[in-house]
Amino acid sequence: MSDRPDPPSPRSPPLAERLAPLLAAIDEALAQGEPPPGLAALAARAGCSPFHLQRVFRAQTGLSPSAYARARRAQRLADTLPCEATVTAALHAAGYGSAGRFYAEAPARLGMAPRRWRAGGAGETIRFALGPCSLGHVLVAATARGLCLIELDDDPAVLLTRLQDRFPRAELRGAEPDFEEHVAAVIGLVEAPAQGLGLPLDLRGTLFQQRVWAALQAIPPGQTISYTALAQVLGLPRAARAVAAACAANPLAVAIPCHRVVRQDGDLAGYRWGLARKRQLLAREAAARPALPAADPGPPPSPPSPP
Repeated sequence: MSDRPDPPSPRSPPLAERLAPLLAAIDEALAQGEPPPGLAALAARAGCSPFHLQRVFRAQTGLSPSAYARARRAQRLADTLPCEATVTAALHAAGYGSAGRFYAEAPARLGMAPRRWRAGGAGETIRFALGPCSLGHVLVAATARGLCLIELDDDPAVLLTRLQDRFPRAELRGAEPDFEEHVAAVIGLVEAPAQGLGLPLDLRGTLFQQRVWAALQAIPPGQTISYTALAQVLGLPRAARAVAAACAANPLAVAIPCHRVVRQDGDLAGYRWGLARKRQLLAREAAARPALPAADPGPPPSPPSPP
């Protein structure tokens, strides 16, 4: 079978518009507890080659068909665990064909064991602390795996509310002396974003969000990139809006440097912790960026020869 893209058909809508029934087919299979259709079956349904479908699917959703199915199954898992009578019932309701695959994927997708998620995060221990910084106040929270939340605000009460909303049934532990070092490291990062953090992170998000957050970490301090350019770096030139949404969902201020992403014209776009803070962070990084060495003027000119 040829890997060349299919020519557009004047009698059928663009393939991007035909993705909706394909997405519905994946969801329907998961809802019935069946394996989602594979790339070849989806391509046959769309009337195009698997190569072309894979390319268009990535451009429109940010994921391959198989990765999209895994992400949807993980979302169904998160939605059904609190509602089903048992974890086994949630397993089948989410579309997992085998218990082995379920237990292999679930902790990475949920950030915790399935039984803890089903209990609303009960049993998860999260340490946290608050501290003042030049951008207001910062809240730092961590699981045993690493930092899971860094929030900025002028009001410490707002920060505590965000923590409780994000982990409503976890055990929250504050004011532990050995955790102060983590807070000091994060405050140091806020004051000098170019210095790096050096602490493990516990990132919880979709596959696409994880890809965007990893790309953000690769942007050097003192540099910026547009949402469109970042989408192109990811190989998804039409996913600029999805990239912006993933930036907005970033749970770790400064550590995942979404402040380094700007509009295509260079203007600052939205920042969940406020444009004023974004502007200050970028200004600090620009000031700390080493200046380029001056051009070598070369040897001094020779004195004129005597007449």
